[in-house]
Amino acid sequence: MAIAEFINQIIPGDCLEVMSRFETGAIDMVLTSPPYDNLRDYQGYVFQFEAIAKELYRVLKEGGVVVWVVGDATIEGSETGTSFKQALFFKEVGFNLHDTMIFKKRNPIPQIYRRRYNNEFEYMFVFSKGPVATHNPLMVDCLHAGLELNGTTYKNYSKNDQKRAKLAKPVKNQKIKGNIWEYVVGKNLEDQEAKGHPAPFPCELARDHISSWSNAGELILDPMCGSGTTCKVAQQLGRQFIGIDISQDYCEMARNRLGVGNKLQPSLPLETANHSCQRSLL
Repeated sequence: MAIAEFINQIIPGDCLEVMSRFETGAIDMVLTSPPYDNLRDYQGYVFQFEAIAKELYRVLKEGGVVVWVVGDATIEGSETGTSFKQALFFKEVGFNLHDTMIFKKRNPIPQIYRRRYNNEFEYMFVFSKGPVATHNPLMVDCLHAGLELNGTTYKNYSKNDQKRAKLAKPVKNQKIKGNIWEYVVGKNLEDQEAKGHPAPFPCELARDHISSWSNAGELILDPMCGSGTTCKVAQQLGRQFIGIDISQDYCEMARNRLGVGNKLQPSLPLETANHSCQRSLL
């Protein structure tokens, strides 16, 4: 089955089995959030991370990007480090670790830790297949826009000596946003549709990444699409999408959010014992 048959659909099934039917290099961008450290029960399914990472590399186009939103559990007083292990495995597969970004939560869930600060963030690893083909940077206003600041300097990131030189006179009106992005979780009206999913992340987060790493008309994949946030935002931004999830219930939730019907009924086994778990923070 050609990938064209899957475009703009929410597909129930094991993402490994579904992606195996895609042509090599068919996907422009991936945005997803995998299960990590069994932080939430996802109907008993298991998560075949290494196989999924390899398949994502195969189906992604050269220059394409995978945004992988992930965190770590704290077990017996120690963080697991799963996020870092996954990032290093992506590099082993062949991906570049293009950027290590932070998803900072403005309203984190209060947690009672002993001798530990409250966890307020997750990682957003940005992996690329070769040099990044598309970057539409988000811009923010400069604090001192237009001012003549004698001490304003920028670091020269050369291969040799790292020097600072006075380059900004006057200060520009805008600059590229930093890589710590802050969002309210679950409070905005557009996010309320996903409240039936145990781990939604904000539409705004998906909007910022999809706008940054893809162009209109390109194909966005979420192999663990949960309630369909990635797909919904891709649709809003004029991209094509494919969503996959092991849970029939979450597929129905995603279809309802997007207003798409169940046009595609692929013959994918849904009752085998060793499914890869399709859980998303979406």
